[in-house]
Amino acid sequence: MTVKRIVVRHQTVLSGENIAKLPKPAWIKTRIKHSSSFNETDTLLQNYKLNTVCAEAACPNIGECWSEGHATVMILGSICTRACKFCNVATGKPDPIDHDEPSKIADMVQKLKLRHVVITSVDRDDLKDGGASHFANVIKAIRNISSTVTIEVLTPDFLRKDGAMAVISAAKPDVFNHNMETVPRLYPSIRPGARYFQSMRILHEAKILNPSIFTKSGLMLGLGETKEEIIQVMDDLRCAEVDFLTLGQYLQPSYKHAPVVEYVHPDEFKELEKLAKSKGFLMVSASPLTRSSYHADADFTVLKRKRYALH
Repeated sequence: MTVKRIVVRHQTVLSGENIAKLPKPAWIKTRIKHSSSFNETDTLLQNYKLNTVCAEAACPNIGECWSEGHATVMILGSICTRACKFCNVATGKPDPIDHDEPSKIADMVQKLKLRHVVITSVDRDDLKDGGASHFANVIKAIRNISSTVTIEVLTPDFLRKDGAMAVISAAKPDVFNHNMETVPRLYPSIRPGARYFQSMRILHEAKILNPSIFTKSGLMLGLGETKEEIIQVMDDLRCAEVDFLTLGQYLQPSYKHAPVVEYVHPDEFKELEKLAKSKGFLMVSASPLTRSSYHADADFTVLKRKRYALH
């Protein structure tokens, strides 16, 4: 198969203003659909004063997900202690922890009648445990209102937060997700506050602490990585026994963020998906609009079925 690729070439404006941007290809464009379900989800989140990564990170799938009553709740405030070059979440001095947040989220889960909920957070390097105990409290609150709701956590890297992973594991989420985001070479420019091997380490630690848990990670493509570098990350993730890999197109939130180096054609995503599956991942989701929590509830059902099929 001949893979098509649109390469976006940028010229820096000498005045220091925006870097020139080319139009997005047709396959990356989406429209937000405002249905009654979308409005209900939006209203409920506002009433409970809950943050979502859907809104904060300007996710292109927000219309579809909110219309289906799905939302990825972002705990521990809306201000991050890091300044990653790909992320649209605000950086600065974090808000105080809302200790009522776990009960608010549990109520929201009940009112939306969710079967599967995804909990993520900003980085909280200011907290001794990086926010691990708050994650645990949210999980416990949801378990108290329903024993059937499955819970997926998408955590920070807990860099220099000894014992944080033990706290997360003890709360028994069904899925542990931490995104690698990009290849090692690009960490200094894209994730300057993170360390590649720390991210890989906690994914492996989650599996060591609880061998039955599903682990998950994702990469953004289009930041200038090579195919060989993507393959190396796949191999590292399999060494860490990660079950589920997501691959999606990076989109530049604003001119202040890292530019898109290239738009990867859907055909290439299909090739990478096939390659990843050959390496032994239980599940791979790869497309321009794939995001870490996109279709998370349906994906969890497939993950369980595939694991049981192996035994």
